[in-house]
Amino acid sequence: MTYEQLMGNLKNKAYQPVYFLYGDEPYYIDRITDFITKNVLTEAEQSFNQTVVYGKDSDAGQVINLSRRFPMMASHQVVVVREAQELKNIDDLAYYVEKPQPSTLLVINYKHKKPDSRKKVFKTLKNKAVSFESKKLYDNQVPGWISGYVSNRKCRIEPKAAVLLAEFLGSDLSRIANEVEKLIIALGEKGQTITPRHVEEHIGISKDFNQFELQNALGKKDVMKSNRIINYFADNPKKYPLAVVIPSLYYFFSRLLMVHYTGDKSKQKLAATLKVNPFFVKDYETAAKHYSAGKLVRIISLLRTYDLRSKGYNGNNIPDGELMRELIFKILHL
Repeated sequence: MTYEQLMGNLKNKAYQPVYFLYGDEPYYIDRITDFITKNVLTEAEQSFNQTVVYGKDSDAGQVINLSRRFPMMASHQVVVVREAQELKNIDDLAYYVEKPQPSTLLVINYKHKKPDSRKKVFKTLKNKAVSFESKKLYDNQVPGWISGYVSNRKCRIEPKAAVLLAEFLGSDLSRIANEVEKLIIALGEKGQTITPRHVEEHIGISKDFNQFELQNALGKKDVMKSNRIINYFADNPKKYPLAVVIPSLYYFFSRLLMVHYTGDKSKQKLAATLKVNPFFVKDYETAAKHYSAGKLVRIISLLRTYDLRSKGYNGNNIPDGELMRELIFKILHL
């Protein structure tokens, strides 16, 4: 079941006795749980009919006993198990899930740990309960998610601004959502467009000195701009460590190699192959003209070498800033 389907059923009050929410992305698990705890019962009903327990402080027997109770002066009761991956004797829950109390909504939050599908309890949960896996997004999916989130909030965001946010905030969706909400509040009106300038002013990301701009400068073989950015990175090693810069460059140059070897070079096909917003396809096409396939293979080899050097391979003790400058010089002058 998808997140949208699950939330649609909850909004229509089509409740089920057991919800098994698991995965390594907490955002959707928390959103579903918060909706249930805030909307299934009224505030007056929650006092007697809503219970939250934590796995590390509970066991399956306690959860089963709570779930088998009948609601008091309400049609349902809600029992939430947070951090269920730490619940003692969790296997015993299988017996309850097979014959749950119809008037109870048991919500099991199982985060940051993959359920062992060989165990009876997880087989039973997946077969008998509403089972939802919240998967972490890949880095290249985050800008699209940001654009979708902003659109749902009746605003717009420029593709470059979405990339800047993704680069700076990573793939933590809860953190991203909080920062986007700040931007929307700062804009003041619905229907406004979030730009890189807004991101710089309200989130603290430089629109001129970031990994996206470094890739853009390298793609155009703009030596002066590339050096200006890499010097900024070298002067701010905590904000732009080499261990973060190298993977970003690896993905960029790998995509340029894909441009060379993609047969159908239409805008939509390239966007799908590169897994980028079509807005950026032209930038990749331009960059690919500056780097032959042979050069790109050598650059990717360089990135691997400098990654090892940054980790102290062969006794390397050169500061990251100097390694960055050296790496960018070699990329530009291959």
